[in-house]
Amino acid sequence: MISNRLTLALAAAAALALAPAAQAQKRYDPGASDSEIRIGQTMPYSGPASAYGSQGKVELAYFKMINAQGGINGRKVNLLSLDDGYSPPKTIEQTRKLVEQDEVLAIMNALGTPTNSATHKYLNQKGVPQLLVSSGASKWNDPKAFRWTTPFFPPYIQEGMIYAKHILTNFPNAKIAIISQNDDSGRDYVKGFKMGLGSKVSQVVKEVTYEVTDATVDSQVIAMKAAGADTLFTMATPKFGAQVIRKVAEIGWKPHHYIVSVSSSQGTVLEPAGLDKSVGLITAMAFKLAGDPTWDNDAEMKEFLKFCKEWFPEGNPMDASVVLGYVTAHMMVHILKNAGDNLTRENILKAATNIKGLKLPMLLPGVLVNISPDDYSTFNTFRTARFDGKRWALFGDPIIADGK
Repeated sequence: MISNRLTLALAAAAALALAPAAQAQKRYDPGASDSEIRIGQTMPYSGPASAYGSQGKVELAYFKMINAQGGINGRKVNLLSLDDGYSPPKTIEQTRKLVEQDEVLAIMNALGTPTNSATHKYLNQKGVPQLLVSSGASKWNDPKAFRWTTPFFPPYIQEGMIYAKHILTNFPNAKIAIISQNDDSGRDYVKGFKMGLGSKVSQVVKEVTYEVTDATVDSQVIAMKAAGADTLFTMATPKFGAQVIRKVAEIGWKPHHYIVSVSSSQGTVLEPAGLDKSVGLITAMAFKLAGDPTWDNDAEMKEFLKFCKEWFPEGNPMDASVVLGYVTAHMMVHILKNAGDNLTRENILKAATNIKGLKLPMLLPGVLVNISPDDYSTFNTFRTARFDGKRWALFGDPIIADGK
């Protein structure tokens, strides 16, 4: 009896000794607990970039599925996704609410260059992770000055270089016109495009910009045609991308037309512009797209379409923003799983910036995610594609743009 009592006493003592150690393994900052991980984001559910709102909606659906499956490491993910109307002042207001009132652990995949720029310093001063920024502007890859901010989009500068290289190879005597949004994203795309042209930058015969508050870009399109351009580089968000495509067709202009990936969605750009008016467009991409027969028997595509049918039936699988949101949600799950029970903001950042050779579902073959504490850029490999009236058809080999 004494032996049994001694054994029980020793076991109890051991359990008490282990309890603090086990408890110490769990570390939480605001927004995290034994049962919940609270994440925030802003999205343009209204305003001039509302076509991108599907990106946030699919992420909400994805985390709903994850939670139904038991969550991440036993915790439910609560994504608070607020509308900012693609208006920087509104982004600041909503982000402050998320951080100071809702006390989120991190901001995830907020969309837009001007909108994220508005909260860039604030979040870094607060030490709140600004993860997976949905913008390819070069400013997001600055770990020394802004260590809490990481991007998750093909870099604009590198993508711009791809189009210039294609033009030089296929149309060496091109007379080039450029239209771009008058903000950091537009400037980055144009910078990369001109870097790619090199000494041939003198072949740019007309360069125009537009503001997100403009009603149309019709006058800019007319001016570019009048300048005698036979090649057009369009950097635009969906609303204005559709306007450019439609106006080019209306005035009977037939340039070699390159359109950036942020405005290449078949569902939100090409269909509103008119599929017949979009034939021949060239873009660069890093993601598989639904509707491309290349992926009819692809396991990742089948899983994506199954997810959309079951969890996001109101969405359009052919919308590139839906694909991007789906991939980004996978990426966030990867980060949170790797953070384990140490759900501090510091450890979340560590998990987000130590990723090597990660293959995420729906990335094109050869496109891998690589992020280090010294280099936050995600991917720089692209495939070129031409719209044939029904789909974006890939052509050529993968192209790596190093930005040099």
